[in-house]
Amino acid sequence: MKHLLFILFLIPITSYSQKVFSVEYSNQSDVKVFVVEYENQCDLKVFKVEYPNQVDGNKGLWYFVDYPNQSDKKIYFVDYPNQSDLKIYFVKYKNQSGWRDKSKQHLMY
Repeated sequence: MKHLLFILFLIPITSYSQKVFSVEYSNQSDVKVFVVEYENQCDLKVFKVEYPNQVDGNKGLWYFVDYPNQSDKKIYFVDYPNQSDLKIYFVKYKNQSGWRDKSKQHLMY
């Protein structure tokens, strides 16, 4: 019984993925995002993966879905950094993705 409870406790932790949907209006979003020009300005370095099975937890690997009901998070791209909850920088390689400011990590859970 203890083992079953332990396993059930771990399932939600390991099942967080980063399937995102870009919404048209800010009031539809879970997180407001601004794309910065330079890596040192970001909270999260994001790599866009091609397939949903390539997402791996909350590590900056994002898969953009076609419909909002398929997403784990709905994001809205803002025009100015001061409007954002999260500043991201798109990287070229998967191994470059990750959090620079871990205090914002809760936004994508």
